[in-house]
Amino acid sequence: MKVLLIHQLYADDREPGGTRHFELAKRLVQFGHEVVVVTSDRCYFTGTRRVASSQRGGNKQPARKRRETYQGVTVFQAATLPTWRWGLLGKVFAYLSFMITALWTAGNAKQIDVVLATSPPIFQLLPAWLLAIWRRRSFVLEIRDLWPAFAIDMGVLRNRWIICLAEWTERFFYRQATRIIVNSPAYVDYLLELGIAREIIRLIPNGVDPQMLQPPTDTKTSTRDAFGLNGEFVVTYAGALGLANDIDTMVNVADQLRHDEDIRLLVLGNGLLQRDIAQQIFQRELANVTLSDVIAKGKMAELLNASDACLATLRDIPMFRMTYPNKVFDYMAAGRPVVLAIDGVIRDVVASANGGICVPPGDAPAIADAIRYLRDH
Repeated sequence: MKVLLIHQLYADDREPGGTRHFELAKRLVQFGHEVVVVTSDRCYFTGTRRVASSQRGGNKQPARKRRETYQGVTVFQAATLPTWRWGLLGKVFAYLSFMITALWTAGNAKQIDVVLATSPPIFQLLPAWLLAIWRRRSFVLEIRDLWPAFAIDMGVLRNRWIICLAEWTERFFYRQATRIIVNSPAYVDYLLELGIAREIIRLIPNGVDPQMLQPPTDTKTSTRDAFGLNGEFVVTYAGALGLANDIDTMVNVADQLRHDEDIRLLVLGNGLLQRDIAQQIFQRELANVTLSDVIAKGKMAELLNASDACLATLRDIPMFRMTYPNKVFDYMAAGRPVVLAIDGVIRDVVASANGGICVPPGDAPAIADAIRYLRDH
């Protein structure tokens, strides 16, 4: 079987970001299938242009023909506007440009059997659906986050006409799908409430490759030295710094811990609010926070091995109680206790494994107390 995945935010282990689809593609290849990915020519976390194999050695080719095969997965890069890090409007322009170029680039994939689409971003569903119709192939839709429901709950979408259009678009693609994949058990109930037939829904939860998170044992000291960490109890947050991630609470936690000189927060992230968190830390004179840009997923094992505990936060929004954040699985696979400031189904995962301490989202004093408890025990 030949599977075509259209995903603007695709990342492998050489880049920062979630590698769910890279892991899925590798396993499909191991099972004897063929996987072709159409993605952006720019890394979504950094905004920098990817270097395709067709460009190495000075042999430059048109953007639509950029191609690379990595660990058995063939990846085509579609030219995308370089506006990813220009704020929310810049992201929309980047999404729209990929929506156009992805369909053109996907023409390089021959004899496909299944078209796999994934959301968010919801924009990339259109080229995947059109390609499935054109090739007369199955359209499999994966839902990783519930958009536009999340955007509405966060207040990002407020115009009632835009909300109606977004919700209509969501339901339209649900109705077109041959199968729908979700990564959280709570999403199954959400789809059933929308009238989606249970027999087309499949649950493939977020997960992690434990082997990827097991670093060489001699890297802890060198990694700590690289980040200027000397003898402190290190609590790491690794992930997006966007509207959903409750960065205000992270800063308030650091403020709560400012007199605990043996505790340091290491924040590795990127996103719309990256500058905002840096500004808040500077204004409050918080010397107990180290900020760093994101790193390649292949390097995460060394970073987590150098940490003593890890932090996961989301804003206190009802819809977020349904999600399975990737970072929590990474933390647990690395054998690090989690301070979880997220309500909902992910608490069951952490609690059932005795994998950390669960506190109310947004409660900075409770998070600080949990960190102190882990330091003392």
